[in-house]
Amino acid sequence: MDFWGSAIGYDKSVARWNQTHSDIKINYAQIAAGSAGGYAKMQNAVKAGNAPCLGQVGYDTLPDFVVTGAAQDISQYANADKSQFTPWTWQMTGFGGKVFGIPVDAGPEALFYRADLFEQYGITPPKTWSEFAADAEKVHAANPAAYLTTTPQDAYDLGALTWQAGGKWFGTGDNQWQVTIDSPTTRQVADYWQGLLGKHLATSESTLDTAWFKDVQNGKVLSLVSAVWAAPLIAQGLPGLSGKWAVAPMPQWTPGQAATGSRGGSATVVLTGCKYPQQATEFADWLSTNSDSVTNLIKNTGIYPAATSGQDLPAVNQPSAYFGGQNIYQVFKTAAANISPSWGWGPTMVQVQSEMKHGLKLAGTGQGTIPQAVTAVQADTVTAMKSQGLSVSGG
Repeated sequence: MDFWGSAIGYDKSVARWNQTHSDIKINYAQIAAGSAGGYAKMQNAVKAGNAPCLGQVGYDTLPDFVVTGAAQDISQYANADKSQFTPWTWQMTGFGGKVFGIPVDAGPEALFYRADLFEQYGITPPKTWSEFAADAEKVHAANPAAYLTTTPQDAYDLGALTWQAGGKWFGTGDNQWQVTIDSPTTRQVADYWQGLLGKHLATSESTLDTAWFKDVQNGKVLSLVSAVWAAPLIAQGLPGLSGKWAVAPMPQWTPGQAATGSRGGSATVVLTGCKYPQQATEFADWLSTNSDSVTNLIKNTGIYPAATSGQDLPAVNQPSAYFGGQNIYQVFKTAAANISPSWGWGPTMVQVQSEMKHGLKLAGTGQGTIPQAVTAVQADTVTAMKSQGLSVSGG
């Protein structure tokens, strides 16, 4: 049974399966990342009738596979596994009461921050977004060359922030897609970040790249709102700052809440044409829940498990020397449990990502605003979906 994916480290889990299961053999082939042609390769293989049984597909792209008929309904085999996963990750793998894959990982968000610089400026991790804005003013007033953080860079950044605020961009009902990218909740988030940007209290530079690492190293950027997978990237990119970073829960819109959003995550999807969907589902469930497999994926692929049992494994439940001895994964475990399952991605996320990223870049250079980008993407998304023959409401 063939399995295509782009992630490094999956091959080791597959090898472990093959060592312990003589009845079902899995052949893993590493292909290009989805955005670099991997998804097109899978979809073309489905059309040609020679697709693998299994494919690694991001939650954001799974709706596209469903709409184009490239993903196979495995509800009858998968539903019994539902209780093993955090609710929102399970929600990401299904549409219209049908299940098309098994969740692998999650991307709960939190606030990464320079603990040493927070102490220097006399601030503590803000509990609300209003406190966050006040801290941004305090930092920039004390040092005009320093910024508390960076603005959202793309659709997935802004989407996760909207998710945390209780909004949603896509839904289904009455046999049609509902597009609510330009909603009051998204507007609240967009206006907030535009306010920081307009007052020069946040920088709009790209995060986690060479220039960003340099600015963080030099104390010009103090924090980052991002997902759990950013932890190893920060440690690798800024080895000299070991012991100076920490992680805190995301600031809240309403005091006392613990909501967060997710950025990233993927599922093992059973592709249309698979002759052994029950066996494929059995392997997919094992990949995401077996302790040996999940430990391997944590260490070699860098995932944060979607399975609740995986979130208690030693690999994601121990102090981090880089983060000052803090067990940062306890923050992410709590965050993962407080992500709303109401969010859903749409079937044209390549278009949404491209246009939102462009609009946010223009906002960063003063050639537009974040709210304007949201409005434009809403209209263009409805048009794009209708051009595919989909029934759409929302514009």
